[in-house]
Amino acid sequence: MSQSVLDALKARFGAAILETHSNFGDDTAVVASDSWKAIGAFLRDDPAMSFELFVDLCGVDYPERTPRFDVVLHLYSVTHAHRIRVKARIGDDEGNHAKIDSLTSLWRGADWLERETFDMFGIKFEGHPDLRRILMYPEFTGFPLRKDYPAQKTEPLIAYRTEEEAGLPLGKLEPFGPDEGMSFGRKVWDTHGTT
Repeated sequence: MSQSVLDALKARFGAAILETHSNFGDDTAVVASDSWKAIGAFLRDDPAMSFELFVDLCGVDYPERTPRFDVVLHLYSVTHAHRIRVKARIGDDEGNHAKIDSLTSLWRGADWLERETFDMFGIKFEGHPDLRRILMYPEFTGFPLRKDYPAQKTEPLIAYRTEEEAGLPLGKLEPFGPDEGMSFGRKVWDTHGTT
């Protein structure tokens, strides 16, 4: 579908395009993380590319691999009706040093999605105008979409306010009972995927 885009990336960026593949109509370029923003600017600004629509950005955790994380970007060209997926691999095996340039200066739509990826995975987007948690509260400890985040952990990690502190009846319950929440983390599965 967008093989011409992959070819243009290889011609323009050479060794910064680590690999490309096309599966089921999805064309993907895995790129060097230090070329992430330059590649984004090319995809947006080059008239033959014209990826004006920022569709999605997310993180993926591969704890058994170094670099541990993928940052995945999906773009669409309204002008040319083609799309592309761009990936960069970042972070060491512990998830430290997971940082990459922010794309907010290229697409304003990157703002909240980079914040979400930071909040859930701990990936830092350098140059982001307001990089702080967006889904979890500021005191939250850890990154809940990392695969080593304990499924048994209950939140919040900060104490509940008492009714005396609030000055009114709160009617709050503990967040999860023993049979609620992340039940998949509390069950023992055999090799056939049944309990």
